[in-house]
Amino acid sequence: MGTKQHRYEVQVVWTGNAGDGTASWRGYRRDHEIRAAGKPAIDGSSDPAFRGDPARWNPEELLVASLSACHKLWYLGLCAQAGIVVTAYEDAAEGVMAEKSGGAGQFTSVTLRPRVTITARDGFQKALDLHHKAHEMCFIARSVNFPVACEPVVMVGD
Repeated sequence: MGTKQHRYEVQVVWTGNAGDGTASWRGYRRDHEIRAAGKPAIDGSSDPAFRGDPARWNPEELLVASLSACHKLWYLGLCAQAGIVVTAYEDAAEGVMAEKSGGAGQFTSVTLRPRVTITARDGFQKALDLHHKAHEMCFIARSVNFPVACEPVVMVGD
């Protein structure tokens, strides 16, 4: 089977020049916009621990969100194919990053905690099992070099 290539183009535009550029480490804002054609911009910055604006998305949050969203998209698609009706899905995902004394760092783990509501009790075990398949298929989880755990909860409801 051949390999399909998909390309993703974004622009990151620094908007944090306070007048003197990077003349001093404290003299500029870490603010930026993430842009892609035909989409609203995402206001970004660095983590507040690194002088960022807490009201803006930081790259670390976006990485965790990407893992969560990719898992959700695969999961919902797999459920639809399996005849499992999902009526609600939310995830309280959490990432852990370790920073070394020199400033370098990396993620050491991400944990996804999806809470899913399905309509039929007889699909409960399959709905739970499909989280494992979604994890195996997730493009983003397959691309990172740290463990991504999934702790799903499946509920039956209206």
